[in-house]
Amino acid sequence: MWLYLAVLVGLYYLLRWYRERQVVSNLQDKYVFITGCDSGFGNQLARQLDLRGLRVLAACLTEKGAEQLRDRTSDRVQTVILDVTKTESIAAATQWVKERVGDRGLWGLVNNAGVFMPSAPNEWLTKQDFVKIIDVNLLGLIEVTLSLLPLVRKARGRVVNVSSAAGRLAICGGGYCISKYGVEAFSDSLRRELSYFGVKVAIIEPGYFKTNMTRHENFSQGYQEAWERARPEIKEIYGEKILASLIKSPEIFKPSYWENVSLVTDCMEHALTSCHPRTRYSPGWDTKLIYLPMSYMPSILVDAIFYWSYPKPAKGL
Repeated sequence: MWLYLAVLVGLYYLLRWYRERQVVSNLQDKYVFITGCDSGFGNQLARQLDLRGLRVLAACLTEKGAEQLRDRTSDRVQTVILDVTKTESIAAATQWVKERVGDRGLWGLVNNAGVFMPSAPNEWLTKQDFVKIIDVNLLGLIEVTLSLLPLVRKARGRVVNVSSAAGRLAICGGGYCISKYGVEAFSDSLRRELSYFGVKVAIIEPGYFKTNMTRHENFSQGYQEAWERARPEIKEIYGEKILASLIKSPEIFKPSYWENVSLVTDCMEHALTSCHPRTRYSPGWDTKLIYLPMSYMPSILVDAIFYWSYPKPAKGL
């Protein structure tokens, strides 16, 4: 019995390996629009797809970021300035994309733009702190998708949404995890709706990688600013020692491969170029071996793990 089971499992993975290595034809004629290309995953993906011969439409927040990207790529890469929190900016970018793709439509939409800070224990934050993150990571992603969806549907293309391991397991306070849980839900419903039109939707759930968003200075500054804005009674309850512990924590949990962002962009590239992309990609061993398994554990067990591993408030029990 066990032998038959092992054979079936082996055949399943062999079939999956074969299917996933079938590549879409005529990649050089296909357009891909990527948000958040100033740095990090978006910048790396734009350069990676350029080397594959795809026509990249890269959206950057700043002209400086756009200029630096153009300097490092071929003329197949075109850039546009986009602020995903502004409707007029999204409308202008959508028109810009339409003028370039024409009747071919848009093969790929990669929603990569995102922010992490301000993140801190929830009581340290204000409603505006939550809104700032959700506007970019979730509402901006939704508006960009809805604006460009007719072009993607015309090409029977792909939507690739960058979520996070924090979209499967709430690892911190603030709007980041909330926004990524929202990305997961939006992507799941979108995938089912668009399956009737031949459009595929993939979710990328990276662990902890080195980008501008995860720089230690950003964590340190974000925690410090949230602490300084917190009410006096909150500071008394939590104590200053927890601030120092939170600032140190990203360095403690940093994996050895965190500079290898190609682990993430390879997943994005596969989702765009494979005939049979996966529904979810989870780059990073921290995601595969820690966050995803924990997301399936009983809540009482996960709560206990966080209770014993996270810094304690000064007046905690």
